[in-house]
Parts: sequence; C-alpha cells; structure tokens
Amino acid sequence: MNDLNHGATVPAEVSSVAGLTRYLNGFESRLVEQGYVPASVRHKIDLATAFVAWIQRLDVSLDMLSDECADRFLRNYCRTGARRGDAWTVLQFLGYLRTLGCIPLAVTTVESTAVDRLVLEFGDFLRRERGLSSATLSNYLPIVRAFLDSQFHGKSVCFDKLRPADVHRFVVRQAQTISLSRAKTAITALRSFLRFLQQRGLLRTDLSAAVPGVAGWRLTHLPKALSIEQVEQLLASCNRRTIAGRRDYAILMLLARLGLRGGEVSALTLDDIDWEHGEIAIRGKGQRLARLPLPADVGAAIADYLRRDRPVCSTRRVFIRIRAPRRGFVSPSVICCVVRRALKRASLDPAFKGAHLLRHSLATDLLRRGASLTEIGQVLRHSQPDTTQIYAKVEITALRAIALPWPGVWS
Repeated sequence: MNDLNHGATVPAEVSSVAGLTRYLNGFESRLVEQGYVPASVRHKIDLATAFVAWIQRLDVSLDMLSDECADRFLRNYCRTGARRGDAWTVLQFLGYLRTLGCIPLAVTTVESTAVDRLVLEFGDFLRRERGLSSATLSNYLPIVRAFLDSQFHGKSVCFDKLRPADVHRFVVRQAQTISLSRAKTAITALRSFLRFLQQRGLLRTDLSAAVPGVAGWRLTHLPKALSIEQVEQLLASCNRRTIAGRRDYAILMLLARLGLRGGEVSALTLDDIDWEHGEIAIRGKGQRLARLPLPADVGAAIADYLRRDRPVCSTRRVFIRIRAPRRGFVSPSVICCVVRRALKRASLDPAFKGAHLLRHSLATDLLRRGASLTEIGQVLRHSQPDTTQIYAKVEITALRAIALPWPGVWS
C-alpha cells in the first residue's frame, strides 16, 4: 500500500516544489519557538534548503513527497558529511509542511486481517469502556496478538474449537520465557480478552477461568523504601541554582510529599493547579480524577520553576524538556530517570530506583508516624483496600511484639 494520500489537495500557491522555499522562514520561526539555539536553527535551515534543492533537481512532484524521499536525500547527503540529528531535521520539515497543507498527509498503513481487526477492537474496548491508559494497552495488546497468532497461525479466526487446554498451553509457554511480573500481566490481559470475547458472543463459555495463575504470592516481600533522612538527602542533591535542578526538585517534591505516580507527574498540566484554593488535580489509574491539597513547600517548588525556568511554549504540561524541542515528556519513564539521577548524586543505592520508590517511602513514613492503613490508602488513592496491606509489614518492631515463638524454641 502506498503511504501517500494521493487524494489530498495542495494549495495553489505551492503547486511546485520551488514554491516550498517560501516556507523556510516559517520553519525557522517554528524552530526558534521550540527553543533551538541559533547555531542549531542555522544548520537545520541549511539542511532544509538543501533538501528542497535536491527534490527540485530530481523533479519530484508534491504529491509524491514522502518520508522515503527524505531517506533517499539523506543517503546522498551522508556522502558530503551528515550530522547526527539530520534525519530528524528533514522529518521535522516535512511535518511542518504537512501541518500547513503544503504536501499530502502520510497515510498510516492499517492492517486488515481478522486478527488485526480483533486486536484493534479489543484495544478500543479497553480504552473506552475500561478507561485503561495507553501504557497499559501497550502491555496488553501484544500478549493478545501473540495468543491469537499461536492459535490461528494467520488463518481465519474461529473460536468454536478453542479449548481450556489451548489457553493453558499458551500461558505455560509464555511463563517460561518472561519475568514473573510480565507473566502476571499476560495472565491479566488474557483473562480480560477471553471475557471480552464472551461478551461479544464470540465464545460460548467463559474461558477466563481456564487461565492458570503464576506462583508469586502477594505480600511476600517488604516494600522498598527510603528513610526520611535519605529522602531529604535525595531532595538536597538537586542543584537549585540551575534550571534542571529546580525542575527536578519540583518533580521530586511531588513524588516525595504527595506520593504521586511517575505518569501522574508527567501528565500534570498548568490547568490542574488551583493556586487560589491550594489544590492540585490528579488523573490517576482508570482515569480517576482526585483533588489533593497542595502543600506549601511543594507549591513553592513548582512556582519557582514556573516563574524562573519554564519556557513559553504551546503545551500546557507543567514540566518541559530542557533541550529543544520544548515540549512535555514523551513518557513517564523520564520521571524514573530523574529519580535515578538524584539517587546517584545522593550516593544512594536502593534495590529499586524507580519513581515508585518515593511513593513507598511516603507510605512507610506515614505508618511509622502513626497513620492507619486506611489513611495511607486514602493518601495514595488506592482503589482497593488490599493494595495497602503490604505496608502492615513495615513496622518490624511492632510485629516482633506479636510474633509467635518458633516451634521447639523455649524462652
């Protein structure tokens, strides 16, 4: 399938490739808005100019201008000394032209097999009716696709012959090649998919009960946490005399004081902060919206970053990349990177180094200060009380007082 929408119309004033040169000034302004330094802007404009001249020499029509043309240009350009990032620059220029309607939009190739359609339908169900995030879908859908491929091998999809033994066999094979946590995710995804099939009338019986569990009992480990002194050491590691230090300090304060998840911090927008009432709106798991009080020290850290460092840009995200292009974080994993860098600066080496470390640390500190599990669950916004039970094991001193003696041991 061709990746161009040949039915798209091109503005009359850009009826030829030569007419694209008039948009180089606008592309330059866009780069400046995105925070690129003057030297980078000059190089990108020079490269875009060379690209326009190249396609003009080859007499490429506008309706055939695509990413493949960019690849061909770059292969030729490499002979004269391409730089790192040049491929991205050419794609940026093409994207800019597409937003203006100067060249046709690229059409995403959509697979049309029965398996592809079923996976897309299931993903749409999870997104619309279950409210699951894109990150969760990216974990679930490959498992479902692997299950369908293993059962039907690219042939027509028919669930009439699907048996519990088929489900069990797939889970056993998967569990032998992936981690425990990934295996549990696969089981959850497969059970959800089988229930979906029954609800859609594609399965006569509910085969979700045939999905075996994976040995990995809940509450068998202690939550990994930092002490309150280590948390303060972590916060103090941020150099608040720099832009990156002030931004990272505000991020760490949200994690440490409010126990937010990494994705919740990454998705935070300017509209979520109610400065007048001292509240912050958080969109948690399942698209649940919660309003939390904004502590004074957290608010001060965010306000300091917003006033002094956050660049003027089109996105409403609170936290913006330091380097161009100026936009919000592309993934919640960036928040985990902020935590890992801070741990390294503070010379701390816990077993777990993700953003959830500070969430566990807050819960542990609250418990040791006398908070009940119910109160901790409310602070962390757990939807199920059982989720908070793991913190009952943190207070080792209190547990020793109620522990029974080991059989055969006499005091």
